[in-house]
Amino acid sequence: MRAVAASLLLLGALAAGQGCATATSPHVATSPQHALDRLHRYAHEADGDRYFALFAPEGVFLGTDAAERWTVDEFRAYAEPYFSQGRGWTYTVLERHVELAPGCDVAWFDERLHNERWGECRGTGAMRLIDGRWRITQYNLTVPVPNDLLPGVVEMIRAHEAPGDQ
Repeated sequence: MRAVAASLLLLGALAAGQGCATATSPHVATSPQHALDRLHRYAHEADGDRYFALFAPEGVFLGTDAAERWTVDEFRAYAEPYFSQGRGWTYTVLERHVELAPGCDVAWFDERLHNERWGECRGTGAMRLIDGRWRITQYNLTVPVPNDLLPGVVEMIRAHEAPGDQ
């Protein structure tokens, strides 16, 4: 939580220094940080309506599997059966970095996350300001692999993708 609070202070200072509207501006209802916090909260609460409202219409979600590149509608179709049963997912933010483009209407981010099942994960992506609200245009969820383990992981993936049995 301290890392998130420190990131929020840093984001506010950067925004003020760039002349960007902050979350307290009457023209901007949220900050990129706040939108990401709500994304994780709504996923945990299995609140599909609020969760998907945080995505831009052209938004894309990239999952951990190489085949997982979903539009908002495709991702909603995947997630709704879980959300409708009250089953969401929980990722706890360990660290987050947010950068604003010079025009202050585009942001990109990376965050270290913890998930009970998958361990440490990484979320990266981009957001844009639409009608005074930050909307996610791309979210990419990955599982970082320690370099020493990467050769073995690559071999497992190749064996999994290989045509026929070995």
